[in-house]
Amino acid sequence: MVKIALLTCGAEWSGVYKEIEKAAKEVGGELVFPEVSLDYIDEVEERLGFKVASANLKLMFARAMSLIEGNTDAEAAFIATCFRCAEGALVRNEVRKLIQENTKLPVVMYSFTERTKASELLTRMEALVTIVERKALLARKKQEGISLGIDSGSTTTKAVVMIDNKVAGTGWIYTKDVIESAKEAVDLALKEAGISFDQVETIGTTGYGRYTIGEYFKADLIQEELTVNSKGAAYLADKQEGEATVIDIGGMDNKAISLYDAIPDGFTMGGICAGASGRFFEITARRLGVSLQELGELAAKGDWRKIKMNSYCIVFGIQDLVTALAEGAKAEDVAAAAAHSVAEQVFEQQLQEVDVRDPVILVGGSSLLKGLVLAMEEVLGRKVIVPPYSQHIGAVGAALLSSGFRYKKIKA
Repeated sequence: MVKIALLTCGAEWSGVYKEIEKAAKEVGGELVFPEVSLDYIDEVEERLGFKVASANLKLMFARAMSLIEGNTDAEAAFIATCFRCAEGALVRNEVRKLIQENTKLPVVMYSFTERTKASELLTRMEALVTIVERKALLARKKQEGISLGIDSGSTTTKAVVMIDNKVAGTGWIYTKDVIESAKEAVDLALKEAGISFDQVETIGTTGYGRYTIGEYFKADLIQEELTVNSKGAAYLADKQEGEATVIDIGGMDNKAISLYDAIPDGFTMGGICAGASGRFFEITARRLGVSLQELGELAAKGDWRKIKMNSYCIVFGIQDLVTALAEGAKAEDVAAAAAHSVAEQVFEQQLQEVDVRDPVILVGGSSLLKGLVLAMEEVLGRKVIVPPYSQHIGAVGAALLSSGFRYKKIKA
């Protein structure tokens, strides 16, 4: 069992603690509570630089200090506070920084509601456990033999064939039936690579449908998308050594991940609303009567400052879009505003919860939109890398990591 230090405020009172515990157990984790010294509580204002009113938040800080001092045997940290509490969000982020600056523990943060369920926490918990238990596999930098990676996402299914450390074939299909979509994507990738399925030596699956397709294809590796996408991004960007940050904007959610040597040590996923996702771009493109690729080109030409667009909610964002067009706004300015609103939301809600390190690698289907890349660079004030095959990142990572099982199969 991987020992996960739980640093939280309000989870017991809201009934969420049992859900956190359930999620941890389901992926092989065990929650532990750092021992607390009252001396740590007295240091809270000095260490954080502001007054903390909540006694529970002071306790959370004290537990973090105990973790930093090595008084608790833990291999990862899960930090959670109620989404309604501004003070909780502030302390949560400061505690995260302290742990990352003073330990080598992987950390994930989460803002919960009273209705948070274990199923919503599984990917985060699974990633923490994976980082601890599979460090040797995650350190893999080269693909060998013939590997197939499949990413069963919420919106699209991607497949990649890699042969001796090179992408040889790709497939991309809108997700309908999970298995049928995966079969179509795999057929496309195999055809482009010029090989048959029986020549494939190892298979890796990831994404929302990873277990279903993993069982169907008898995969060697079935792994959550946070660690897999991190490996795929670092590999494709040729940044497998040193620091990096991955921003993955998917069809329904997004992820921000800080890396060291291509292994995550801090990450967050999701957001308040799907307004910062590929789904928002799809709706915007449909309303403007253009393709997604054309939307990206339009956004690159427009001026987002001419349009006032909500950056937190997909519904309000669409309302602003419709209103702007009704008032005679130019299509390129509306497209630019949509791209900028997504970049703003990623920055304000996700990049505040990880340590942003250069280089910044942008991946996911939305990374192909030129206007979004420009918007991210403007909001971040730094250069953004979009590697080749950025839309196939999960499938590439799955193929690369699955090749680690090749020698075991050869020996067997």
